[in-house]
Amino acid sequence: MKHYRHLFFDLDHTLWDFRTNSRETLRELVAAHGLLARGIPDAEAFIGVYEEINHRLWAEHGAGRMPKEVMRVLRFRSALQHFGVVDGRLPGKLSEEYLAQCPLKPALMPGAMELLDAVAGSHRLHIITNGFEDVQHVKLVHSGIAPRFDVVLTSERAGAAKPSAAIFAEALKRSGAKAAESLMIGDNADTDMLGARSAGWDQAHYHAETDPDPMATHRAVHHDELRRLLA
Repeated sequence: MKHYRHLFFDLDHTLWDFRTNSRETLRELVAAHGLLARGIPDAEAFIGVYEEINHRLWAEHGAGRMPKEVMRVLRFRSALQHFGVVDGRLPGKLSEEYLAQCPLKPALMPGAMELLDAVAGSHRLHIITNGFEDVQHVKLVHSGIAPRFDVVLTSERAGAAKPSAAIFAEALKRSGAKAAESLMIGDNADTDMLGARSAGWDQAHYHAETDPDPMATHRAVHHDELRRLLA
């Protein structure tokens, strides 16, 4: 396999186990605020509705049609309203507590730590993430992987989100890397793979939770496969 000097990782769903950490936080919020006594049948029902709304509003934010401050509160207000809960202050309170608690969760995707340990001595490691400055750095610190990365570039800091060519160009500029010696590793075919491919980078699609991208340079369903590929 070609040797890549620079490995650029996506964060959520690739290294940091967003689904596990987010759902644990939401269960805690449902219990702490007594939402089952207000008409929500159970925590899993609330999580299902919240995740569907959150996915749709993130797309609106990513397209530049919704500020993050609006998106962060509206996802809770809409989920509560789905169950008939109308409370003027509660959505803002839930949003505030979610943003404070979720990034502190430490769960990583299976094999992520072992992969990072295996490649840290032979490659320079970086992060490119579609996320916000005030939460993505906290996730890295509290999951124990922050010291492994030279450059951590968020879409908020770059002023552009994957798959935009602008964020990949900014990542090369900050890291001193060249496209030909860089590999983008991520779970999202529409952002990580498409963006890197359009920028002239090789890509490794980590498809533990999705269908594999047939156009990706490399594909792996578990980080152990990537570890063997990059050894």
